[in-house]
Amino acid sequence: MPLKKLFVIACTAALAASASAWAGGMESLEAFVKNAKSGRAEFTQTVTAPPREGQTARAKVSNGTFEFQRPGKFRFDYKKPFAQSIVADGETLSLYDADLNQVTQRKQAQALGSTPAALIAAAADLRALQADFSLEDSPERDGLQWVKATPKSKEGQLQSVQIGFQGEALAALEILDSFGQRSVLKFSKVELNPSLPAGTFQFKPPAGADVLRQ
Repeated sequence: MPLKKLFVIACTAALAASASAWAGGMESLEAFVKNAKSGRAEFTQTVTAPPREGQTARAKVSNGTFEFQRPGKFRFDYKKPFAQSIVADGETLSLYDADLNQVTQRKQAQALGSTPAALIAAAADLRALQADFSLEDSPERDGLQWVKATPKSKEGQLQSVQIGFQGEALAALEILDSFGQRSVLKFSKVELNPSLPAGTFQFKPPAGADVLRQ
């Protein structure tokens, strides 16, 4: 599964409580999971695949908007360069590719598991995260505090996730898959606990779209 789908299956989000400049990564993660019940933000995602022999690595940049609501509801709308939506309603995960006019749907419980989406949009508390991930503080860099999350299950394609906080505010995700592909998401215009419309996480396939259920 491509990293974009893996994450933004996900993945999910960006917010936080008021910043504590002295908080470490684990403290920031715990506060975020506890306090951020819903949120929305804009994001920029840069995906870099391992270069082939004799070639230079090329990065692909996309951007869009993100919304989430605990437990387990989120929505990624990619605007550029290609329109794509990833919507989780709590039961079903839908991936819509506008260019192909194709929708792929999976049961959400089977699709998430040890993914970035579980880290930022699904878990109720830190203990729930620790059932699926090994969590540890990472050194401060780029003005952010970091937590490294490593899936305990070795069956998925996710190798590790670095979660960056500015104080208690979620600022970045760095995702590495088992093929060496790296995806960096940076969040901006973050809103914490906004009131989201009831239909935000409902997805209806567009007329004429091919629907594939896995």
